Amino acid sequence: MTGRLQGTVALVTGASSGIGEATARSLAGEGATIAVLARRRDRLEELAGKIRAEGGTVLVVEADITEQQQATAAVEHVVAELGRLDTVVNNAGVMLVGPVADAPTEEWERMLAINVQGLLYITQAALPHLLRAAEDSPRRVADLVNISSTAGRVARPGTAVYNLTKFGVNAFSEALRQEVMQKHLRVSVVEPGTVDTELGSHIRDGLREAIARQVEGMEKLRPEDIADAVSYIVTRDRHVSVNEILVRASEQTW
Repeated sequence: MTGRLQGTVALVTGASSGIGEATARSLAGEGATIAVLARRRDRLEELAGKIRAEGGTVLVVEADITEQQQATAAVEHVVAELGRLDTVVNNAGVMLVGPVADAPTEEWERMLAINVQGLLYITQAALPHLLRAAEDSPRRVADLVNISSTAGRVARPGTAVYNLTKFGVNAFSEALRQEVMQKHLRVSVVEPGTVDTELGSHIRDGLREAIARQVEGMEKLRPEDIADAVSYIVTRDRHVSVNEILVRASEQTW
């Protein structure tokens, strides 16, 4: 397999379904060796089979990124097995919605753990390897892409804590971008709108139906649409840094 990312290694978190799965396949199609990370090994093995059938090279990494030791060990395992790390896509996330007043605080803790802490753990563990890759890779650049959301731009009733996590991802990404930009490590965010994934399946009964009614009749984005945005970012020439891409379904107003 040949492509613009030939000779590079990419790590995708939350790769067992949806945007993560589509992104892993897209980057593999560009020639990158892929490390796919999630908790559901059976799903990862199925994805790995697809990537190999398409001519790609893939490493399966089962880990819970909300545990710092597991997140760090996962990154080190990728580098030990594949020799380097050029691209990280922090895609793992969960959306649990509902009014603040009666929300189970366990839902808040889960969103903060996955959407924020997990992203931080993977990022910090990966930074030394990404900075090294920016110096010695054939492309002389490395990429960190954080998957945010339109909820990182627009606050709406019923999504307050999810908004908090995604606004935080955007702010963290921009601050980190400024810290490392002189070293040719590009930091970007992709903000998907309504995508046809499993994300909504985690929502409590009753609320799930209400959310479904909000998007009823809308032609949702496909995971591949977001994967296209990620691939666009990481395949730009070294002198081009795409800091942010907002991708909404064409009928989406928020």
